[in-house]
Amino acid sequence: MKDVLLKDFRPQCLLRVASHVPDQARFPVIDAHNHLFGELPADRLIEVMDAVGVRVWVNVTGNTTLPLVNNTYSIARCDIDTFMENYVRRYPGRFAALTMADFAQWGDPVLIKDNDFAKRCIERLEADVAAGARGLKVTKELGLYFRDHTDALLRVDDERLAPIWQRAGELGIPVLIHVSDPVAFFQPIDEHNEHYLTLQEFPGWSFCGSHFSKWEILEQRNRMIARHPGTTFWLPHMANLPEDLGSVGELLDSHPNVSIDFSARIDELGRQPYTAAEFFRRYADRIMFGLDMPVSVEAYRCYFRLLETRDEYFDYPDYIGRFGVYTRWKLYGLGLPDDVLKRVYHENAMRLLGLTLP
Repeated sequence: MKDVLLKDFRPQCLLRVASHVPDQARFPVIDAHNHLFGELPADRLIEVMDAVGVRVWVNVTGNTTLPLVNNTYSIARCDIDTFMENYVRRYPGRFAALTMADFAQWGDPVLIKDNDFAKRCIERLEADVAAGARGLKVTKELGLYFRDHTDALLRVDDERLAPIWQRAGELGIPVLIHVSDPVAFFQPIDEHNEHYLTLQEFPGWSFCGSHFSKWEILEQRNRMIARHPGTTFWLPHMANLPEDLGSVGELLDSHPNVSIDFSARIDELGRQPYTAAEFFRRYADRIMFGLDMPVSVEAYRCYFRLLETRDEYFDYPDYIGRFGVYTRWKLYGLGLPDDVLKRVYHENAMRLLGLTLP
């Protein structure tokens, strides 16, 4: 028999395990973190929501459109009333939105062009909140891309932005802020990188060699949070460190003004089911449900399967909702108890965003 090189070793999996994919979530769901990828019509969204038990769907970039082209998206700014008119008012109680205010900028790296940026951003934030926005969304461009008029890269804790965080706290709305990205996105794209295939397809997602390291950006974020105890900061994707839930727990213990979601990170949670399940039990009041990918019945049901069952060795959707493309490993269900599921599925989002279940 020919010698088989390790790199060519692709064994057939012979494992047979039970499958318990829920048709609908066990309790009503608020998808607290999603975007209107490709401007999916409201009636199509409602079809998917009703099929799986999602009662409320939150567009966290409500004053933008996100055209989906070649499996990726860009951001174009628009008036938040577009989403309010076509979704929120058309289907009362089923949709809600956050605003990016003046952080809704794409293509131009200069965010702070003059000393009035914070003032203009606050004015837009106040107007959008008056129009129905439930919070402020800030993308990862802060710390990785945005600059000021001197061409200096903006720190997440730049004091020129402090009035914005302060005003959000005064308005009683959360700041959903995405800081950094998976650890592997900051490492060389080579055979040792656990996101190698993803970064091969989307090389622009790599921040290896960026001005700030991932760890420095997270430290900037944490200093900003500590300086604004009266503002609620909502940190998506397990505080952007699902690879180290112990550190995330320490963050939550240290900062009572922090909530998190697990959107687009079930791949990380399902490979550490014992640790993740214990984390969810301990911090059940601080975690919200979110999909953060193009909606589909299959994607939602996979999320429910992770949370509700103890199924073993199953596939998951990638960052743009595709199954079977870049599955890096298999997932194992967390089997969470009902009291935790209720809080994660809807109670925490109701409290944080002032929502009710229709």
